[in-house]
Amino acid sequence: MRSIRPLLAVSGLAAALALTATACGPGGDGADSKPSASDSAPTSGGSSGPSDLADTLKKHGVDLDKYKNGGWKNWDKDTWLREAKDFVNPEIAGLWKPDRMKSAKDPQKTMAAGDASGGTGISDPEPAPVRAVQEKLPYHNYAAPVGKVFFDSPEGPMVCSGTVVKDPAHPGRSNMVWTAGHCVHQGGSGGWYRNIAFVPSYNDQGKSAAALNNARPQQIAPYGVFWADWASTSGEWINNGGPTGGTGAPYDYAVLHVKPENGTKSLEETVGNALTVNFSAPKAHSVASMGAWGYPAAPPYDGLQMFKCVDRPGQLSISPGTPAMYRIGCTMTGGSSGGGWFMNGPDGKAQLVSNTSIGPVTSGWLAGPQLGAGAKALFDSMSAKYGGR
Repeated sequence: MRSIRPLLAVSGLAAALALTATACGPGGDGADSKPSASDSAPTSGGSSGPSDLADTLKKHGVDLDKYKNGGWKNWDKDTWLREAKDFVNPEIAGLWKPDRMKSAKDPQKTMAAGDASGGTGISDPEPAPVRAVQEKLPYHNYAAPVGKVFFDSPEGPMVCSGTVVKDPAHPGRSNMVWTAGHCVHQGGSGGWYRNIAFVPSYNDQGKSAAALNNARPQQIAPYGVFWADWASTSGEWINNGGPTGGTGAPYDYAVLHVKPENGTKSLEETVGNALTVNFSAPKAHSVASMGAWGYPAAPPYDGLQMFKCVDRPGQLSISPGTPAMYRIGCTMTGGSSGGGWFMNGPDGKAQLVSNTSIGPVTSGWLAGPQLGAGAKALFDSMSAKYGGR
């Protein structure tokens, strides 16, 4: 039996994520306040792709008009763009309306308990479930960098979670979002998903589905909708990612570069905060507590509220020759995929160290990749090539 975790460590992590200075109006727990950025409805328009986007797609036998509308009806899978260099995401003004966001499903990656042994004998015993707790309201006062990632797949509108992260090359002006690889790319059997967008502090007041009937865009997306103009995930996920994670799971991470809605304020400036990514976090057994945040969408959750779990992490081995993953007890379900995992850094501030990747069908635990040299190289490349846009 594992020892009881110190309350101080758990409380400290939660406090570190709480934001004391954001680009928000006044308001405390349960206050019907909203970020100042929500004074006007989202005004996205134009194309976030390159000027020769139509020619790029035509080269692959893809019609731009059909692509921009999802393009999955009467769709030829042979035209599904899958290589790292082939990502395109033309912006469609007004596509992600409140009702469409609410209808998005979760792309959960579940596995049976026996699938997690890896055959190496280095996995820790399965952790006891930790009940997910809803984040305090309004979300922008406590976890403004956390939000939802929306995208279209052959199965319809889908949803994940994501986190605004700092861009060292552009301090204070980051447009980078951390999420899971399976939230942007299907993996070994498919290609890039479409119409990828990020909504920070989604449903900031944590309102129920009934209360959000006929919701205004500002109620659902208080800071607006930020379209991805580029995405990167690991080559291991592109080649080996599978329906239950597969051998790509330890590399199941992705970075989005998003386009500011008004073309001036960056995502970080808009929400008022971003988190540092730690690519050299200690091994699981050296960490006292680690927390996962996200928007679980599979039952018993409906994807409308932000939840969190904090636990002492253990180690999970998926297969021989792949890095061990972090694993914590948590009852969050699909939809929380891609949500950030945080631990306290030396300065006492929360750092992103992983993201939700896989969990069991029983929804008792979650696992996420340990971020190392490969993840850092991907992140640095995104910052250098797209961070200044």
